Amino acid sequence: MVNPLLNRREFINATAAAGATLLLNGCKSDSDQPAAVAHKSSLNTLNVALVGYGEEGKVLLESLLNIEGVRLVALCDIWDYHLNEGARYLQKMGNEVRTYENYEDLLAKEKDLHAVLIATPDFWHAPMTNTCLKAGLHVYCEKMMSNTIEGARSMVKTMRETGKLLQIGHQRRSNPRYLFTMNRLLNEAKFCGRLTAAQAQWNRAVKEDFGWPKKYEMPASTLAKYGYKDMHQYRNWRWYKGLGGGPLSDLGAHQIDIFNWWLGTPPKSVIGSGGLDYYKNHDWYDNALVIYEYPLDQGVARASYQVQTTTSAGGGYFEMFMGDEGTIKMSEDPSLCGIFREARATEVSWDDLIQKGYARAKPVTGDATKVDVRETAQLAEYEIPVFFNKPPHQPHLENFFNTIRGTAKLNCPADEAFTSEYVIHKANEAIAAEKRIAITAEEVRA
Repeated sequence: MVNPLLNRREFINATAAAGATLLLNGCKSDSDQPAAVAHKSSLNTLNVALVGYGEEGKVLLESLLNIEGVRLVALCDIWDYHLNEGARYLQKMGNEVRTYENYEDLLAKEKDLHAVLIATPDFWHAPMTNTCLKAGLHVYCEKMMSNTIEGARSMVKTMRETGKLLQIGHQRRSNPRYLFTMNRLLNEAKFCGRLTAAQAQWNRAVKEDFGWPKKYEMPASTLAKYGYKDMHQYRNWRWYKGLGGGPLSDLGAHQIDIFNWWLGTPPKSVIGSGGLDYYKNHDWYDNALVIYEYPLDQGVARASYQVQTTTSAGGGYFEMFMGDEGTIKMSEDPSLCGIFREARATEVSWDDLIQKGYARAKPVTGDATKVDVRETAQLAEYEIPVFFNKPPHQPHLENFFNTIRGTAKLNCPADEAFTSEYVIHKANEAIAAEKRIAITAEEVRA
C-alpha cells in the first residue's frame, strides 16, 4: 500500500552546492523540530480512519497512500456509492478497509485507531471533531473548521480539554516552498522591504453543479437524517448557507490564511462586495472581493482577495506580498511563483541571494532601458529554488503523523487556524452587511 518516504534531497533542487545546506534548513519551520517537551513515540504503524470520501477525501487518500507507517483501516461515508467506490479502489491497491455509514458506529467498533481524518461538509466538522477528540483520538480536519464561529471555537476548546492533537487542513503551512520563502526571503533577507500591500486570487470558470447517478440516489430519509434537503444540496453543499461558507471558505480560506500567517497578525478590519450574479439556484454569492487592513509595525498594509467563479482569467491562483523594495509571488503551482526586485532597491543583493541558494536567475525578456520616464523601471525577476515532488497535501499530513509520534510540532493547530477562519467568517458578514467591519485582537483568540 505504501511507498518509502521521499528524503529531503528529493524535496529540494538547489541551484548551487554552496547554498544547498542553507536551502535545506530554509524549508524547515520551528514546527519541523521536536518540541522541547515531546518524546519519541514507539508507534511504528498508525491506524487511521477517513471520514468523508467526496472530492476532498479522495485528495487526502492519494497523499495518505504515499506515507510510510500509516495504515488506513476504516472508511466512512453516508453515500453507498462513494463508500463502495472507495473500498473497491483501496482493494485494488492491496488495502482492505472496513466501511461505515455513520461515524459514531465507526468509533464504537474500531478500537485500535490512533487518528481520524475528517473530509466531510463544513457543518459536520465541529460535531465529528469534538466526538473524535473526546474518544481519545487525534484529528486532522479539513478547512473550514466549521461553518460557524461558535463551532470552530468549540473545536479549540475540546482540543485543549482532551490534550489531543487537532491539525486543520491549511496545507500550505507545511509546503516546503512556502516555508522556505517565508523564513529565508521574507523574514531573514527582508526581500520586500517595507510591506505595503498583499493581493491574492483564485478564479474558476463557469461549471455545472455536481450531479449524481440517479440509480444511486440516496433515500429522502437518509438525506434528512444527515442534514440535507435533497441530493442536489448534498452534492453541492458548498453553495448552501447552513452547510458551507461559499467561495470565500471553499477557495479563499487557504489564501486568506496565508495573509495572516505571513503578515504575522490578524487584520483590524474588512470590507467586501459580492453577489449572486450568475448562479440563481445557490444561496452563496458567485463572486467576491474583500479588502483587509493589517496593522504592521511600519504602517498599515492592505490585502485584497478576490474569488471569481464565472471566469478562469487572471493568471491562476496565487498570493502576492508587495513592498517598497520587492514582491514575492506564491502559489501551489510552482510555475506561478517568483520574486521581483524593484529598481530602487538597495538592501537586497541578487548576488548574495544566489550565493546563499535563496534565488535562481531567470532571464528577463525585453529592453529595460526603453521605459517612459513616467513609468516604473522594469522589475528584475528571479525564481524561488525550491521544488518537491509530492502531492500538495502530503507534507501537511506527514507533519500531523510525525507530531503524533512526538518528532514534530503541528504546523497548523486549531488555535492558530481559528484566527484565520474567524476573519473569513467576518468577510462574509461584511459582504452581507455592505459595510466595513472592525476586528479586534481579542475577538480572534479562541
